Amino acid sequence: MCWIISLLLLAGVLGACSAAKMAYDRAPDLAYWYLDGYVDFTGAQSLQVKDDLAKLQRWHRQTQLPDYRTTLQSLQQQLQGDVNTAQACRAFADVRGKLMRVSEQAAPAVAALASTLTNNQLTQLERKFNRDNSKWKADYLDGSPQSRRSKRYEQAVKRAEMLYGNLDDIQLEIIEQAIDQSSFEPATTYSERVRRQQDTLQSLRRFAQHRGSTHDNPEQSVKLIRAIFERSLDSPDPAYRSYQNRLTEDGCKTFARLHNSASTDQRGRAIEKLRRYEQDLMVLTAQNER
Repeated sequence: MCWIISLLLLAGVLGACSAAKMAYDRAPDLAYWYLDGYVDFTGAQSLQVKDDLAKLQRWHRQTQLPDYRTTLQSLQQQLQGDVNTAQACRAFADVRGKLMRVSEQAAPAVAALASTLTNNQLTQLERKFNRDNSKWKADYLDGSPQSRRSKRYEQAVKRAEMLYGNLDDIQLEIIEQAIDQSSFEPATTYSERVRRQQDTLQSLRRFAQHRGSTHDNPEQSVKLIRAIFERSLDSPDPAYRSYQNRLTEDGCKTFARLHNSASTDQRGRAIEKLRRYEQDLMVLTAQNER
């Protein structure tokens, strides 16, 4: 279901209604509280992180939102007719690229923060990762195969209905078949999840060990942070990259089948939702001119 997830993720960044536009305006505060839950910022760190998040949002509003509007217009055109797997995967790659640009822009601020994290904060980060992993395992690794399948099915239906509204029996069957035939391997996904976390922790601990040298060479620090982001998006493990590509292909095929089975009313609902995203985007963009 990666294509649907991409559409909804893009919508979440843009804002889908007046409440979501308010959330976009509050995004720096929301992001701060989320990050603070992982490392518990000091007073000085809090001030710097809040300032950096505000700057990142200004950059995003000024330079990225116009391109998002173009993407939404293209998606509205595509959803008027049938779509194929290649089109779905191109849309997914487009959203993925937009997210990567944000991470690249954020890298200098992340590098500056990384150089100030204490050992206690890194220990807290590791504990938070472990707690998150326990919940992930409970959802996708523990329990009976039937309960895990039911959870994935419910999540997939909920995501699809956010775009199309209520699904009919044929569409529900498409989702069931997609789950039963999916390349998803919870143990493989979990292993990569842990790898990314350990990669992050080890890299941040190297920052702490070489605190003076990282301050003296900010360009190298930014390069190291960007490398972490890249390894998170594109695993250094060839086997996992192949697995991830299969999952993406699965999702693109499923979306194409689901959309092509959609009624005229369902397609109209999806297009109208994207049109509202575009209208809200115009409002957000206009705020730059005030």
